[in-house]
Amino acid sequence: KTLDFEDPVFAPYVLRTLNGVSVAIIGQAFPYTPIAHPRHLFPDWSFGIQESRLQKLVDEVRAKGAKVVALLSHNGMDVDLKLASRVHGIDVIFGGHTHDAVPAPIVIGKTLVTNAGSNGKFVGVFDLKVANSGVVDYRYRLLPVFSNLLAADPQMAAYIERVRKPYAEKLDEKLAVSEGLLYRRGNFNGSFDQLILDALMQEKNAPIAFSPGFRFGTTLLPGESIRLEDLLDQTAITYPAVTVTEPSGEQIKNILEDVADNLFNRDPYLQQGGDMVRVGGMTYACDPRAKIGARISDMRIGNKSIEAHKRYKVAGWASVAEGVSGEPVWEVVARYLRARKTIKPLDPNVPRLTGVDGNPGIAG
Repeated sequence: KTLDFEDPVFAPYVLRTLNGVSVAIIGQAFPYTPIAHPRHLFPDWSFGIQESRLQKLVDEVRAKGAKVVALLSHNGMDVDLKLASRVHGIDVIFGGHTHDAVPAPIVIGKTLVTNAGSNGKFVGVFDLKVANSGVVDYRYRLLPVFSNLLAADPQMAAYIERVRKPYAEKLDEKLAVSEGLLYRRGNFNGSFDQLILDALMQEKNAPIAFSPGFRFGTTLLPGESIRLEDLLDQTAITYPAVTVTEPSGEQIKNILEDVADNLFNRDPYLQQGGDMVRVGGMTYACDPRAKIGARISDMRIGNKSIEAHKRYKVAGWASVAEGVSGEPVWEVVARYLRARKTIKPLDPNVPRLTGVDGNPGIAG
């Protein structure tokens, strides 16, 4: 079938009968895909929240007899909470993107909104009691997954081994040993992010480095080897090129202001998810509750203030611009790790926060 403009690329929902109850599951893709990722990689696709379209879908499945309507969403928790207040008839939202481990659903009107973490750490389980009138009661459990205590599915394990075999030796290369905990979490930085920043600054001879605020990647314990597969787990994207640019101090501030607004804008629909860009080599202060243009201040390299009209060498990666070229970031970081062999415990570089006393969720 030839698609016209704004036709759905995939079927927008499925209907299932579970224990004799008609259940509709509606899909919601990440609405900010063209902003958070290179637009040129999918020039013919459009994305968005599209409340009116979603409301029509909810009404349509209800008309087809659905007693339960679930939204499988990649909006992010804050967006889902606002969406639940504006689109009516959704019973449950199973959310994603922001990786929040929500121990109990947040109730917005008659809609239950949840997130179940990331990286297979949890399974969110909803038991719904349904009458002719619809959902009348529920029980929700956020179950931790102890993967080392669960037997692998034999067929899936065999498939993974077969697919992985041609690359296994390369993936298992031990690049270095970490003496500290390597993780990626927090609004502003994690120790694995800091490792990437340190590698960029060293290998590209740059006093400042930027690394995107990604929320994926698993944790390594002190004393564990950093294998190539572990590094790829943190960096393997389709636009991994490392770049070196020379923005002005004013441009650096504008970059930080723009990303901070994606994270802290008071309107959830204007938040594009992810975390703050990770910054190496420079310090700054951040007031998350301020308006755009006034959140970032006191930018310094060492004791020297960053000057608005002076240019600074900055290494970075994951540019969304078209035509960018450069080494894949994993090659740069792998070279850095091979040369060091041992990585001391890292203290992530985080900004000095103002205006958020008593709110540990901002700093975490």
